[in-house]
Amino acid sequence: MRPPGRFRLPHAGYRPAMPSNTRTRVALPRSRRALLRTAVAGTAAAGAGLALGPVFPASAATGEAESDSRPTTPAQALRRLAAGNRRWRTYHEEHPHESAPLRRRLVAAQHPFAVVLGCIDSRVPPELVFDQGLGDLLTVRSAGEVLDEAVLGSIAYGVLELRIPLVLVLAHQSCGAVAAAVHADETGEPLPAHIQYLADQIRPSIDHGQQGEARIDATVNAHVRGVRRRLAAEPDLAAKVATGELAVVAARYELRDQHVRTLS
Repeated sequence: MRPPGRFRLPHAGYRPAMPSNTRTRVALPRSRRALLRTAVAGTAAAGAGLALGPVFPASAATGEAESDSRPTTPAQALRRLAAGNRRWRTYHEEHPHESAPLRRRLVAAQHPFAVVLGCIDSRVPPELVFDQGLGDLLTVRSAGEVLDEAVLGSIAYGVLELRIPLVLVLAHQSCGAVAAAVHADETGEPLPAHIQYLADQIRPSIDHGQQGEARIDATVNAHVRGVRRRLAAEPDLAAKVATGELAVVAARYELRDQHVRTLS
């Protein structure tokens, strides 16, 4: 299958990122909601892919300076993630939003700008991969990005209660959960304990048109796209998607070059 695209950024004018460990972001004033909606428990963040093409927005590739203001649209949130990933893979991390004043402000409230549903793999921590700090990301992690009620409810909480405009489903190269599912499918050998549940969730995405490592690699892509489709099919968030308030995007992290690329 065709490899996913690289970041392309619509704005020129790259300026090298400067360290900003002491920078803080002023929390936006928002009223606290009294109760979690009952709909949260069984729903997921839904949405369609951003209408930005199969790549991250171009502004990140040129190092567009990012504001400390919280992104409020899917496009702004995606640009913020893209800029952070560029810093990460070029070894210009800023490690933002870690200062003492910021930590004190976060005691009162949080306003993350993106949900990242990723794998549990220790090599792909979202806050590092996207060079984000405290209060920036709502991270949900399960082996192979597999969905269950707890994962769905966690994503729904971020979107419905915290008004997060972007859900990024992040797969990665050489996913062990996908490899285990492919092996079990090929051999018929049962997997231990609850790992079989993971394999059963991934099995429908297995690409039987490929062999060996190519099958695992293709299944990684097919599975993350399937997870995105499932999230996008959740009815509770259809109105947000229709108005452009929310988008769900599938992406993949390459271990060899630390690059995140979106998948169409």
